[in-house]
Formats: sequence, structure tokens, C-alpha cells
Amino acid sequence: MKLIRTLVAIAAIAILPMGAMADSATSKAIVMEALNEALVKGNPDVVPKYWSPDYIQHNPDFANGMEAQKGLIQYLSGNESFAADYVRVIADDDIVAVHARYLGFGPKATIGFDVFRVKDGLITEHWDNLIQEQPLNPSGRSQTDGATEISDLNKTQDNKAKVEEFLTKSLIEHAEINITDYISPVTYLQHNPAVADGLDGFGAAMAEMAKSGKSMTYSKVHKVIGEGNFVLSMSEGAIGTDAMAFYDLFRLEDGLIVEHWDVIAPMPSADAKHNEAGKF
Repeated sequence: MKLIRTLVAIAAIAILPMGAMADSATSKAIVMEALNEALVKGNPDVVPKYWSPDYIQHNPDFANGMEAQKGLIQYLSGNESFAADYVRVIADDDIVAVHARYLGFGPKATIGFDVFRVKDGLITEHWDNLIQEQPLNPSGRSQTDGATEISDLNKTQDNKAKVEEFLTKSLIEHAEINITDYISPVTYLQHNPAVADGLDGFGAAMAEMAKSGKSMTYSKVHKVIGEGNFVLSMSEGAIGTDAMAFYDLFRLEDGLIVEHWDVIAPMPSADAKHNEAGKF
């Protein structure tokens, strides 16, 4: 089993007292060691060391519980083409979000965000949003390239608040806003496969969608996860009449959004569920 690249060093994991909520560094270390030992190395035997027996799974293609996770690792262990490239990892107390590129789930690479909750030293919950890799966008950017360095840890809460306010006002309430209060007019690097850099690129994409009768609307922001200059939002809404799940990763500088990645995928149908946890 091949690992393309792992940008996060695996740190020693602290032993947590029962009932304790992990801090960001510990949560990140637990998740990355679990992914490396189980997923990358393809070893289902280590699953009880890292996953809770009551593991809650929000991917509708898999059941809840540790045994289902063992089954997934067992399947991947026999897939010689599987590889995982963990490009960005951010942690917000007990929540860890991973921006990744996977090989082996199909004929093309898969781009995804995986989000984990850690409690008592174990992974207890998982959410994700996955899409097939797309060609470079009009500005020549991929869905995963760009900045990776985490900085401005003292600005985490302000950056999370800025992102949530932007999504709420612009895409839920459709309020009149000054876009430059949220997105930099100087630098706005875009990794959505269909959108070019800059405010002009963003505006053109929104106008084209509206022209085609498929405007993008968010109905609820479920989670906002941040570490320093990176903020991930998990939202639901629609493109036209199609229900969608939106995972948006933003990088901020001086209180403004300067870079954006996303994974937009259809909401699962009711008959596709293997568990009752729900997408969010």
C-alpha cells in the first residue's frame, strides 16, 4: 500500500482521562496516527486501538460501529492501487478535518474532506464529502494545490466568525453585502473546478449559474471548524432544485478570505442510507 504524501508528522499521543475532550494537537495526532496505521498500512487489526466501539458514521454507504470500519480497512488492504495524500489537516479541539486526494476508489482520483470527532483518545464520529477529481479550473488550479501552512492561531475565532457571517449573509439570507468586507479584492485564489481567480471570477460564476436557472443557495451551516488561517464549513443547500452538501475550506489573511477550496456533492437519497446518522 502506497502513501503519496503525508504533510503532518505523527506526534506522540497523550493519554486522556475518561470523559476528557481532546485538545487540538492531541486530536490531530490521534487521527493522523489512526489513518496511517489503519488506512495507509491497511491493517484492520489496529481499528480497536483508534476507533470507538460506538463509532458513528455519517457516510451513508457504511454502517455505524467498529466492525464496519474494520470491514472498510480490510477491503482497502487488498486494493494495491489505494493511496492517500493528506494535503491539509486542521484541528479545532476535538474535531479534525482532513483535505485529501485518494486513489483506488474508482478509475479516477477522489477529492474529499474527512472530518473526525475524538473523545477519550478514540475516534467516535466521522463525516465526509467526496467527489471525483476534476480538470484544472480556468485559472489552472487543482482541487488540492495551494497554501498549506497553518498560521495566525490567535485569530482562529475571528476567522471562524468571519466565514460564518459571510455564508449566512450572502448565501442563506441573500442580504446586500459589501463583498470586499469578506473577500480580498487583491488576492482571491479559487480552486473550485469551474471558477476562476478573483472577485470577477466569483461573480461571473454566480451570474452564469443564475442565468442557467441553477442558482446556489445554502439553507444551513452545520459546522464551522477552524485552526488559525484555515476555516472549513460544512453546509447543506441546493443548486437549482438539487439538494447538495457543501464543504468549503477558506484561507484568510488579515480578516479577509484569500483562497478557497470546496467539495460539492449531492445529498444522499433516503433509500441510500445504511445507518440513521444522517449526512450531518
